[in-house]
Amino acid sequence: MHTLAQQWKELPDAPGIYLFYNHEKELIYVGKATSLRNRVHSYFVGKRTPRPIEELIHEVVDIRYTVTDSVLEAIILEANTIKKYIPKYNIIGKDNKSWNYIGITKDPYPVVKTIRQHEFSQLNDDEKKKHFRDLFGPYPGLNTRAAMKLLQQLFRFSSCTPGQKRPCLYYQMGQCYGVCTGEISAAAYRRIVIKPLTLFLQGKKGQLLERLSREMKTLVKKEAYEEAAAVRDQMEALQRIHDIALLNKSFFEDEWKTIPGTRSFMQRIEGYDISNLGTTGKVGSMVVFAHGFPEKSQYRRFRIRTVVGQSDVDCLEEVLLRRFRHTEWPFPDAILIDGGLPQVNRAKKVLEDMKIAIPIVGIAKGPERKRNDFHIGTPQDRTFIRWVAEHQKTLVAVRDEAHRFALLYQRKVRGV
Repeated sequence: MHTLAQQWKELPDAPGIYLFYNHEKELIYVGKATSLRNRVHSYFVGKRTPRPIEELIHEVVDIRYTVTDSVLEAIILEANTIKKYIPKYNIIGKDNKSWNYIGITKDPYPVVKTIRQHEFSQLNDDEKKKHFRDLFGPYPGLNTRAAMKLLQQLFRFSSCTPGQKRPCLYYQMGQCYGVCTGEISAAAYRRIVIKPLTLFLQGKKGQLLERLSREMKTLVKKEAYEEAAAVRDQMEALQRIHDIALLNKSFFEDEWKTIPGTRSFMQRIEGYDISNLGTTGKVGSMVVFAHGFPEKSQYRRFRIRTVVGQSDVDCLEEVLLRRFRHTEWPFPDAILIDGGLPQVNRAKKVLEDMKIAIPIVGIAKGPERKRNDFHIGTPQDRTFIRWVAEHQKTLVAVRDEAHRFALLYQRKVRGV
């Protein structure tokens, strides 16, 4: 058997779960990681922190691991493994973590909801059986809001109450099946939405993809091409889950604080935002942060010249094209976009067309700018993803400054 040092050095730089065994071949701890190598490395090198597993790390004689395609799947696999084997140090540390559950109710149109540890502990077995068809978890250190949003995007489950007169906004946007107005039957909803979600939360993504593949082929044979395309899109989304925001901030702090040699290799960040009032007053902003601080002398503002109508992604494209034609301006180490995947993907395409290689991250602000969902332009770049995880506060500050600067210029253009 390899030494522990050899084992953790050979771990991949990929998401997954790690399993610690003692000399009796007993599984004593399971953890998740965005990078298996760095996470496990942190237990054996550097300053110790007062967590039960680190205080008793001397018991570990063997390390095993499972790589997953995404952080979300690592979270699910960790929960299922803990539930199956009940490793003693996971249970010891339970009171010091936020342990959450996902429940699916027994309603005709089942409701998908999160349950906090203290709420879960107040339910007896009869109450659980009465109200829930399935319970998943517990999930240590999970950002439940981000997880539920991602799961809703993948499976399009509804948060509406049936029997409404008008369809909800999500139905109008094509993001749910119309439970609110009865656009889908209860039986079809359970088959199309709840069953696939259940398979995924059981850790059976492979089985789910096979099921969806069969369904897509059946729909093609029936010449139901639009429905087949929707199933194909769901399969593709499941195969490239984008989930940087899923883990709580405390998890990221734990993962990085004991790793020697981590540093801020992104010294210069440029932040971009588009501001408009309907189809008028369209402007863009560029702000610059160097070593974590704003460099206001290098801010730039852009009055949109070519975009007709209202399209933030087209405005962003114009701003980036104009900015990167200024080769005399220093190029950034990273680009921050105020926006979600549409903006990130457009920015990525602009840079690719100009043959410029700069990593991109977007922050979708959510309603009232109270939520920060991170979107990475190169989800396969694990080093950049970890850097984003480590510098979320700075990136949010860049986003907010770009928004402030764009809004200030838009008001000036409108004479307000």
